[in-house]
Amino acid sequence: MKSVWSESYNIKERNHLKEDIEVEAVVIGAGITGLLTAYMLKKRGIDVAVIDRGKILNGNTKNTTAKITIQHNIIYDKLIKEFGEENAKKYAKANELAMKSYKEIIDSNNIECDFEVEDAYVYSLDNPKKIENEYEAAIKIGIDAELVDEIELPFKIAKALKFKNQAQFNPIKFLNYIAKDLVIYEDTKAIDIKEDTVITNHANIKAKSIVVATHFPIINTPGYYFMRMHQEREHLIALKDSQILHGMYLDEKDGGYTFRRYKDLLILGGISKRTGDNELGGSYDKLRDLAKKLYPESVEKYSWSAQDCMTSDGIPYIGIYSKEMPNVYVATGFNKWGMTSSMVSSIIISDMIVGVEHDFNDIFSPSRFDMTASIKNLAKDGVETAYNFIAQKIHIPMQTIEHVNNGEGEIVIYNGEKVGVYKNKEGKVYTVSTKCPHLGCELKWNADDLSWDCPCHGSRFDFKGNLLDSPSIKDLRYEE
Repeated sequence: MKSVWSESYNIKERNHLKEDIEVEAVVIGAGITGLLTAYMLKKRGIDVAVIDRGKILNGNTKNTTAKITIQHNIIYDKLIKEFGEENAKKYAKANELAMKSYKEIIDSNNIECDFEVEDAYVYSLDNPKKIENEYEAAIKIGIDAELVDEIELPFKIAKALKFKNQAQFNPIKFLNYIAKDLVIYEDTKAIDIKEDTVITNHANIKAKSIVVATHFPIINTPGYYFMRMHQEREHLIALKDSQILHGMYLDEKDGGYTFRRYKDLLILGGISKRTGDNELGGSYDKLRDLAKKLYPESVEKYSWSAQDCMTSDGIPYIGIYSKEMPNVYVATGFNKWGMTSSMVSSIIISDMIVGVEHDFNDIFSPSRFDMTASIKNLAKDGVETAYNFIAQKIHIPMQTIEHVNNGEGEIVIYNGEKVGVYKNKEGKVYTVSTKCPHLGCELKWNADDLSWDCPCHGSRFDFKGNLLDSPSIKDLRYEE
């Protein structure tokens, strides 16, 4: 399985770090957030290096829907109610600046990345009042929005909200340009941060400023980001011979569908689930069933899945990692809106490093954390985490390996220990520990993506035990 953007991946390979170095700033993570932050720092005259445990743009950036929009589902009504009108304006202002920055960078450098201005729609099938409330909130804080009763999609809606003049693009083509003049070390894994030094698996990097842009932060304490977020996965397919849409579309319901055009393809996504909650699979099948219903002549060309960090209050964490680490910065918790959030992060962090502050920094500050605003979400995440911490010790299944069918994965008991077993279609067996190296939660099988996923904090591993997603920095124990 690969995304539609994978066809654009022709980025030159870089070497791993071979010796200790010293720079003004080091960025950990070579996805869109890390590369944009390094790009902004370099423009400000900062000597910066980027490291990544794997290859450039080989993580979640290549799996986005690539919408550049300030329309983040139903959010402005929520922000006004929970944080006040002024803070809602700050959130919108930051994301508007992000949209403007993309266009300025693309136009001034003549970057060929399929950038197109499109309207963005959030619709409801059965709750017009929810859309109307969001419209009133958007108008109140100065967003150019419009209520509509019909959209281009081939089904009826109750109401939709249109944000005008948003955008979409090919992120890999864009970042290919952004990365070309940056100092980047691939296959260089950050192991720890000691004051002004990043410890890697090859050598050490000393820097005045350190930026953690690893999607989910890899340093547990201080910061405790694993207690503030969970991760969710969404599945997508790209269809040929379906519908040439104008605009980008999103169902406001949890688990609803997203639609956008890319060239002659239609990207259809949805079926969002908490990471680690997909043992039975079927997400791609649901998308294919919907495609067959809406576009019976369509042909599937690509299929892939994306992972997102979700904060308890719906706002990213961007700024100082922790008051105990004042020279370390973090960007995480983008809540499925990584394109604008990554640009916001690059602007905030690069300016903070050179001593410039924005009036919207406080709404994104990691130190804002206030349990009163979203205590229900925080409690839900805490219960899920607590349950899975002890899951290794209770409800022990007594299956044996003979019960595992070809093409399936299960947890079995072998020599008194839980073992994750996957049999490929030819019957070859792969076994891993089911204990997540991050903080010890029991992993769950993901039948759609053939991976072992952590329901606590979202670390993921392929069926061979190789690390796919942070916050873990270690592979699983693996036997073949």
